[in-house]
Amino acid sequence: MSNTACKVSVVSAVVLAVTMSLLTHDSNAEHKDDNTKCDLYKGSWVFDKSYPLYDSAKCPLILQQFNCPGNGRPDLRYQKYRWQPNNCNLTRWDEREVGSKMRGKRIMFVGDSLSMNQWQSLACMILSSYPRSPYHPTNTPPLSTIFFPELNLTLMYMRNALIVDLEIQKTHKVLKLDSINSATANQWLQTDVLIFDTWHWWLHTGRKQPWDLIQDGKIMRREMDRLKAYERGLMTWTKWINKNLDANKVKVFFQGVSPDHWNASDWGMPETQQCGGEEEPLKQAAAVESGGINYRSADFILKKVLKRLKKPVHLLDIEELSKFRVDGHPSIYGNPKKIGMDCTHWCLPGVPDTWNQLLYATLLTF
Repeated sequence: MSNTACKVSVVSAVVLAVTMSLLTHDSNAEHKDDNTKCDLYKGSWVFDKSYPLYDSAKCPLILQQFNCPGNGRPDLRYQKYRWQPNNCNLTRWDEREVGSKMRGKRIMFVGDSLSMNQWQSLACMILSSYPRSPYHPTNTPPLSTIFFPELNLTLMYMRNALIVDLEIQKTHKVLKLDSINSATANQWLQTDVLIFDTWHWWLHTGRKQPWDLIQDGKIMRREMDRLKAYERGLMTWTKWINKNLDANKVKVFFQGVSPDHWNASDWGMPETQQCGGEEEPLKQAAAVESGGINYRSADFILKKVLKRLKKPVHLLDIEELSKFRVDGHPSIYGNPKKIGMDCTHWCLPGVPDTWNQLLYATLLTF
């Protein structure tokens, strides 16, 4: 081989090594400053005319509760905001990469209606990427499934708001903080990607409270500190993960705490306004509370518990970036009659699309 050919070969090898290093970076994001570590979750919302990622009118999979334009919401500016990390760029949704990365996968969301919010968002993003592809939705409670045969892709949502068991014992509904049903959990393991979520139902009281009694080991009580109960339930889940998860087969994520915006005084507006009428993100994240419990406390507990895991679980750290989006909730546009107020869930297209971009960016690193 000539000297020139050797030099070309060496240069090509160096270029290839550098390229592979960039492509396999743990955040899978393009850096604006190579001297600064990328944190995809620190940034701001910027207006982007190219958004949204899909048209809600062309996604019949959206639940009416999340279809704000279909329910008459007149302002659509809230759909035009893109999450911009401070020191890098979040990987854009790319239909070619989606097809290669998600083909043949079984992806399951496990949690409450906010988990369903994210599940439907991902389904619409995929349908937009493959608009002529057939799909087959089925619903066998607590499991809802959407199958895309062209991709051999199965998207599932399992309704399980508390993750730990809720059982009927005689005439009472008992929340068992130290128990996870094995039959249910075995379905979790028959997947390639799992995204868990739980928080909001731990706050409900009165008629909305899903249990009558709380059981922790041999102790049965009617009430306990909700943050302590939440932490105890999460610890039971981590024990199950540590014992049962094969990380080579199943990639696990946890959807962070999704904030609601019921108290407008949190962001300097009259308390009675709630999230109604908001059309733009906040400049600074609100100090959101619900039932007197600060969401930051729940977020702290979740992160503390996740650190105790022996198996890899990836946190979708959505709490802080979602706090800005007072404009992203359905408010009165959760139904055509505009009855009631929803400052918990999110309009689609909207904020959960960013959660899925973060999920997608992480999946690209595997």
